[in-house]
Amino acid sequence: MTAYVLTDCWTMTRRELAHWARQPGQALVALVFPVMLLLMFGYLVGGGRGVAGDYVDYLVPGMLALTMAFGLEGTMLNVTQDLDKGVMDRFRSLPMADGAVLVGRSAADMLQSAAGLALLTGVSYALGWRAHGGTGAFLAAVGLLLLLRFAMLWVGIHLALVAGRPEMVQAVQILVWPVGFLSNAFAVPDSMPDWLGTAVRWNPLSRTATAVRDLLGGQGGEPGHVWAAVAWPLGLLAVFFPLAVRKFARLGR
Repeated sequence: MTAYVLTDCWTMTRRELAHWARQPGQALVALVFPVMLLLMFGYLVGGGRGVAGDYVDYLVPGMLALTMAFGLEGTMLNVTQDLDKGVMDRFRSLPMADGAVLVGRSAADMLQSAAGLALLTGVSYALGWRAHGGTGAFLAAVGLLLLLRFAMLWVGIHLALVAGRPEMVQAVQILVWPVGFLSNAFAVPDSMPDWLGTAVRWNPLSRTATAVRDLLGGQGGEPGHVWAAVAWPLGLLAVFFPLAVRKFARLGR
């Protein structure tokens, strides 16, 4: 039974990867966009309120975390397009494991996310940024980032299934931007008004960014945030993974 489910999931993952080969422009834009943000905030906008020391040292871990939240509109658009064209209904009529389509979608997006992290890290090294925490700490930081991404993907998949139509994605994806920018990716919460700083500190993205800064030995890192950087994504997964699978199973009913 397990082998059957894994085979279905891998088949759906290959389907999503084949879309990249036919439409490489969409994947390329998703990879380049975080690099543009890094260069814009690091050198064009510059600064960073309340940051002591090298701003790029503070910015890079924040951008790595922010990248895990952005790009969900591509996932949501693909899911709603499949819904709108009746592709999901055809898949549901096949002898396929429940949720394999969604798992394949998330697996393909995780591969793209890993590639995006590698590209952004490479560009950051070229700009002079360095990780100081050692190999084990670096791998732990990457694990936290990908865990956040996996959780955010299932939030996006559920919202796409609820939205149902491609034209609704733009309205729903507006919710993602406040989550990204209402964080400590670009500025220190202590430099903000008290009420805003409190909201920023409780943002799951801020928790991950702070933990990554600590693991990589960067500016703004605080010990003890790793547990929160694990708990928040797992909590989101516990809520949105079953919701998405159940919503998918009830399509058309």
